[in-house]
Amino acid sequence: MKEISTVGVVGAGNMGSGIAQKLAMEGLNVILVDTQQDFVERGLNTIRRILGEGVERKILKQEQVDATMNRLHGTTDLKALANADMVIEAVFENEQVKKDLFKNLDQICSQETILASNTSSYYVADLAKATSRPDRFVGFHYFYHPAKNRLLEVIPHDGTSEETVKRALEVGRLHSKTTIVVKDASGFCVNRFFSPLLTEAVQILDDGLADIPTIEEAAKQAFKIGMGPFELMNVTGIPITLHASTTFGRELGSLYGTPKSIPKKVVEGTPYDLSGEPDPSKFEMVQDRLYGACLGAAAALVSEGIAGIEDTDLGAKVGLRWRQGPFEIMNRIGIEKTYRLVEAMTHRYKDFKMPEILIQQRELGKPFEFKYVKQEVKDGIAFITINRPEAMNALNEVTVKQIAEQFDAAEANPAVKAIVFQGAGKAFVAGADIRYFINNIKNNRLDATEAFTRFGHELFLKIENSKKITVAVLDGLSLGGGSEMALACQAIVATPAGSMGFPETAIGIFPGLGGMIRSARRMGTELAKYYVFTGKTISAQDAFDLGIITKLVRPQELENAIREVCSGSRPDKYRAREIPSKFAELAKTCSPANVEALLAGKKPEGVSDALAESTLKAISRKAPLALKKANELMDAQQKVAIPQAIELELAELRYMFSTEDALTGLSSLGGKPPQYKGK
Repeated sequence: MKEISTVGVVGAGNMGSGIAQKLAMEGLNVILVDTQQDFVERGLNTIRRILGEGVERKILKQEQVDATMNRLHGTTDLKALANADMVIEAVFENEQVKKDLFKNLDQICSQETILASNTSSYYVADLAKATSRPDRFVGFHYFYHPAKNRLLEVIPHDGTSEETVKRALEVGRLHSKTTIVVKDASGFCVNRFFSPLLTEAVQILDDGLADIPTIEEAAKQAFKIGMGPFELMNVTGIPITLHASTTFGRELGSLYGTPKSIPKKVVEGTPYDLSGEPDPSKFEMVQDRLYGACLGAAAALVSEGIAGIEDTDLGAKVGLRWRQGPFEIMNRIGIEKTYRLVEAMTHRYKDFKMPEILIQQRELGKPFEFKYVKQEVKDGIAFITINRPEAMNALNEVTVKQIAEQFDAAEANPAVKAIVFQGAGKAFVAGADIRYFINNIKNNRLDATEAFTRFGHELFLKIENSKKITVAVLDGLSLGGGSEMALACQAIVATPAGSMGFPETAIGIFPGLGGMIRSARRMGTELAKYYVFTGKTISAQDAFDLGIITKLVRPQELENAIREVCSGSRPDKYRAREIPSKFAELAKTCSPANVEALLAGKKPEGVSDALAESTLKAISRKAPLALKKANELMDAQQKVAIPQAIELELAELRYMFSTEDALTGLSSLGGKPPQYKGK
């Protein structure tokens, strides 16, 4: 596939400038076009301001801002887009304006250029007809603010080629978007179920059944969201709700239509008044109506094949920042109750029919099951993708079981010559799901933790010893169990965004899926102890220099690099190697004598004062029992083969999770630093 390097964005308003900003931040060259130079400058200044705020908040460094702005070029000349790999239209929602623009772009741009529309209202197929390249035309629906919101709906129409979809998804990956492929239908996916939540809230108000503060609080509790529907409309703009509901009502029916008060509110030009005390006695009634409308719309779009249940939930969690997606909510409140509430909507809105998926699920009499791991075989390579980007692909019982199932299927497939593991979104795998461990401790289910860990070890051993080449793709961070999974693979291909790390001793436990074993065999016990004890990140460059990463490439080169590794011979990942001199001082901090000093709260000797102090400071924040046990294990594990080393690790698991420090550390994640007692 031809390398993607330059993307054009037409429209320098809030959406267009945000799209351009994100593309440039992630390393792509961007040409930002608008009709007037002052529009272009305003867009570029908006980008500078937002990036400057990032520097002030210490999220970005000034050199990152400079590099981003150097990749941006603003112009009023559409001809500057002639050789762009893709052009994304982000002008205002006027169908004729969009069609005229695409007609011009079709004549200007190279035949290889893909055209994409950020429309939220029009059929992608209708816009594609304005061009002579409908096969190279796709929808790219971003969510506000596009520089911060990670969701991107990719909408092929019936005439979009497979190659175009592939390249569109590649562009999405290159600017760190979580992509879901959605059928070309009114409302696409997320707006299809989100808009009825807003309009049903207004309809409840219009019916005189509850006031705004009551509806707001009931909605926040029902959907576990931070803002209720009226506050959301105030923030995003009531005219947008009017526009969406008018379009969706015309296309989809009365459930999606516009309540009578919304046009009046738009004319009035004032936000909704959120003041007042809610009435809890009306919460259940309000919630039932909101559930019926929103969940009914979600079930309908899946029944119509617009998106799957996993992508629909992903859209809610990533695009709307909901804690649970619609189908997870259905499971929480129960399928029978969901059916009853949606059935009420079919009586209220006569043209809305009971979605087939709810009829089937009710007959099954069980909750929806979600597929978090998917497999695609291409040219003899099985690509296994862990698809929980909203949880940074964290490992839990369900996910590990599904990884094992997909791996076994790939192992058994004679057409598969290599197996590649990758994560959706910005992470490979960010460790294990901490809530699982906490629940097991609190419910005295350490046997479940042991069984889960043993199963993970067995899976990782199979991955490591497979006769087919196994490859981990680090195009984002990995932590804990994710780094351990990558180390179990026979090869690792990474981009500069990749990284590894073992943060476990900071949360009261030790790395429990072979990270101590495999890292020590590849970088030496002393250096491995440094990274395990301190929790310091191992950058992709450092991991490559240590010989842990097989290939380190630019994001655009990732696919070719994966294929090269898969077509080559099996790497000898445990070969003898010389550790680069730049790591010698780090390793020395964890020599036997210095480890003894560090565990006693003393500075290591024979290294620079700055390194000695930073190492001691890092270790002082870790759980002392976890450090002590990790040290003992790492010494013992290097004297035996990997299977025996694993048994040593498993033998100490129950002890580790039984400590007060483990519960304290695990429970502290995302909060204040834990205070360990060494118990």
